Amino acid sequence: MSLIQRLRRRLFPPREAIEGYESEELVDIIFRKTIAFQGEEDWPLVTGLRTVLDFGGGAGVHYKTAQRQLPDIRWAVVETPAMVRRAKKLSTDSLRFFEQIGEAADWLGDVDLVHSNGAIQYVPDPVETIRSLCAIAPRKLVWHRVPISDGEARREVQTSYLSDNGPGQVSSPTEKLVRYKRTWIPEQAFIEAHEGYRMVERSPDPGEHGTHQFRFVPS
Repeated sequence: MSLIQRLRRRLFPPREAIEGYESEELVDIIFRKTIAFQGEEDWPLVTGLRTVLDFGGGAGVHYKTAQRQLPDIRWAVVETPAMVRRAKKLSTDSLRFFEQIGEAADWLGDVDLVHSNGAIQYVPDPVETIRSLCAIAPRKLVWHRVPISDGEARREVQTSYLSDNGPGQVSSPTEKLVRYKRTWIPEQAFIEAHEGYRMVERSPDPGEHGTHQFRFVPS
């Protein structure tokens, strides 16, 4: 973002706000940004994989990077009803969108990887959702940008700019704020929710200050 854009935001902050991830305006900008997104050059995480369940994967932005390396990879995105309705237009034989974890897993069959980047903290019950993801018996789970609490669960309202959501940049309507309810997940509860799995990697996530990234494999 340019200096002029930052100054404009500071001097003329948006007056309108969008509440939560079901907003059609928010879905629209993520959808259009995903279509314009060209993908990254390389993603070692997906090397050798056949099937991925992407929890909170938007309109399939991570698939666009993976598919460049592995044209035959099958990818199931689990998202909000509003995002699924819009993103279904992008469905192919290899990419599908679902509201329910079980439906996504049934379509994939064996799940090589459960991938989630900055999403689990926005669901009503993160711990129960983690248990549901483990219940489909993936070969590994990889989490990015997870806010971890040292004590009890802590809930807060997070605010972002509408135009900052989604990958890259596209023309956007009048700038607005977006508010989400976010949970800081207790460390012990997060780890224990992975029943049948063991943590093999944990580190601060470079993608968002104060969050962590994890990898779990069957125990």
